[in-house]
Amino acid sequence: MRKLSLPKIFLAAAIIAISGCSSSPDEEEVVVNNRSAQSLYEDAKEKMAIGNFNAATATLSALDSRYPFGPLSNQVQLDLIYAYYKSGKVNEAISTIDRFTRLNPNHADVDYAIYMRGLTNMESDKNLFQELVGIDRSDRDPSKSREAFEDFRRLIEKYPDSKYAADAQKRMLHIKSRLAKYEIAIARFYMRREAYVAAANRGRYVLEYYPDTDHVQEALEIMVECYDQLKLDDLKNNVMKTLKLNYPDSSFIS
Repeated sequence: MRKLSLPKIFLAAAIIAISGCSSSPDEEEVVVNNRSAQSLYEDAKEKMAIGNFNAATATLSALDSRYPFGPLSNQVQLDLIYAYYKSGKVNEAISTIDRFTRLNPNHADVDYAIYMRGLTNMESDKNLFQELVGIDRSDRDPSKSREAFEDFRRLIEKYPDSKYAADAQKRMLHIKSRLAKYEIAIARFYMRREAYVAAANRGRYVLEYYPDTDHVQEALEIMVECYDQLKLDDLKNNVMKTLKLNYPDSSFIS
């Protein structure tokens, strides 16, 4: 028998090893199909426990597709919501949440699903890179924060006794501060372009809708400056009175 040379032996062994370790998508599908719902679910839970949320979403999604009406169905969807959230898959998380709340309006964990919708929208408004390098982008589109605010408001209104209500309330205050800061940023943008009416209106908007945030003083000061530029003395004096009463240390008060 002809002997293989040493390099060919290594090559053959490598081919055998690769063929043994790899599997086609069809083979992987067979493996999944041959497993019970409970087995797949336990596998997904183990992946979540070690923080492998991307792998967990794949397993949970497969489980959700193959056993949509099984005894684990609702819990699988709830875990899938969390796994999508943790892996940063915003659209998938929102879609799963909306499907769950639509199909299970009276489920005991609907409040959790709504809470997770708020968290997901809130998280998607963040820009991790900008936060790491200290860039302030208060002027970025706050639409996701507004959605999150509405999610938390809906939770509190429909489920005031929910264990998530208190945290939702705190997050709403944080979001209001974010939205007020956005209005201030846009007002200053208008001021740089001498669009003083538009800037003053942004300041007034903060007073009307976000009076419990830390940006009221800035809003008042913007209004004072804009009305001064517009020669609207009566409006300026009225705002100045409010500024003096609430923020006597303001640099705008001479």
